[in-house]
Amino acid sequence: MLEINTYAATSATGDLVPTRITRRDVGPHDVLIDIKFSGICHSDIHTVRGEWGDQQYPLVPGHEIAGIVTEVGSEVTRHSAGDRVGVGCMVNSCRECVNCLAGEEQYCLAGNIGTYGAKDVDGTITQGGYATHVVVNEDFIVRIPQGLGLDVAAPLLCAGVTTYSPLNHWNAGPGKKVAVIGLGGLGHMAVKIAHAMGAEVTVLSRSLKKQEDGLKLGADHYYATENPETFEALAGSFNLIINTVSASIDISAFLQLLSLDGALVNVGAPAEPLPVNAFALITGRRSFAGSMIGGIRETQEMLDFCAEHKIGAEIEVISAEDINKAYERVLASDVHYRFVIDTSTLV
Repeated sequence: MLEINTYAATSATGDLVPTRITRRDVGPHDVLIDIKFSGICHSDIHTVRGEWGDQQYPLVPGHEIAGIVTEVGSEVTRHSAGDRVGVGCMVNSCRECVNCLAGEEQYCLAGNIGTYGAKDVDGTITQGGYATHVVVNEDFIVRIPQGLGLDVAAPLLCAGVTTYSPLNHWNAGPGKKVAVIGLGGLGHMAVKIAHAMGAEVTVLSRSLKKQEDGLKLGADHYYATENPETFEALAGSFNLIINTVSASIDISAFLQLLSLDGALVNVGAPAEPLPVNAFALITGRRSFAGSMIGGIRETQEMLDFCAEHKIGAEIEVISAEDINKAYERVLASDVHYRFVIDTSTLV
C-alpha cells in the first residue's frame, strides 16, 4: 500500500483539510500515476457537501487528473512509465453490458464507478485527484498528447468531454447554429470546441459582463438573457443549444429558441427538477435531452481533437492551501474559467 498526501472533506459542512490516505498496490492491470494537476469541478462541491446524496468521509474529490505514469502492472499493455496521461470521472464499469461494449462506459447499466465517492470492485470507496498519486485500471486511463500542457489538459477530462460529447453526437459543425447557455467552466469549453468544429456559436448569459471573453474564446454572438428582448429576437434560431448551467432555469423559454427539429441538451446537473412545458416541445418537434461526460474512446478522441486545434482550458493554477477559497469563488462565479490545483503543493 502507498501512503500519500491529499486534501479531503471530513464532513459535508467543514473545509477540506490535509489528509493522509493509502492507495492500493499496483495490480496486474493497474497503473500508478504521479498526479501533477487536478481541476476543481462544480461537481466536486456538490458531492462533498452532500447535495447529490450522502457521502462517506473523509472524501478526496477530483476527477480532472493529469499526470505522469510511474509504475505499471505486469499485464499492462497500453501505458508505460513516463507516459503523459489523464483520468476523468470514472475508473471502472461492469465491462459487460451493451453500453460498455459499445464504448459508452459512462452509461454502464450497472452504474459506472466514479473516480471518487463510489464503491470500488474491492468494496472500498474511491478517492479522487486532490492527491499526489492515484492507482487506476489501465482501461480507464487516456493519453494526453504532447501538444497539450498537463495543466490546461486537466479540465478537459471532465469539462472538455462533457461538452465535446453532445456537440459531437448532435453533429455540431459547418452550417449549424449552436448556442451555449452559461460561460463558466463547462460553457467556455463548449464555445471553444463548437467554434473549432466550425459551427456558428452564440453565448446566452445572464448579462453582458463576460461578452469580451466570450468573443475571444470563439463565440460569434453574445446575448444577455436578463433582457426579455433576447428571447424575441432569437426565437427559432438554433439547431442545438447546450445548457451548461447547474441551476434552475426556464427551460421552456430556451426551447423556443430552437429551430424545427432542434435539440436542447442539458449537461449541467442542478439539484432541483427542470419543469418543461409540453407545448415548447411539440410546436417545433423539438427535443430536450441530456448528456453525461463521455466514454473512454470518446475522451481520447476529444483530447486528440483539442491537441490538433490547440484547445486547452482557461485556468488559474492554485496551491492546495487555496482549495477552500477556490470553492467559495466557484460558488460566486469568480473564476476564469477553471481552477487547477498544482499537486506539488500537497505537502
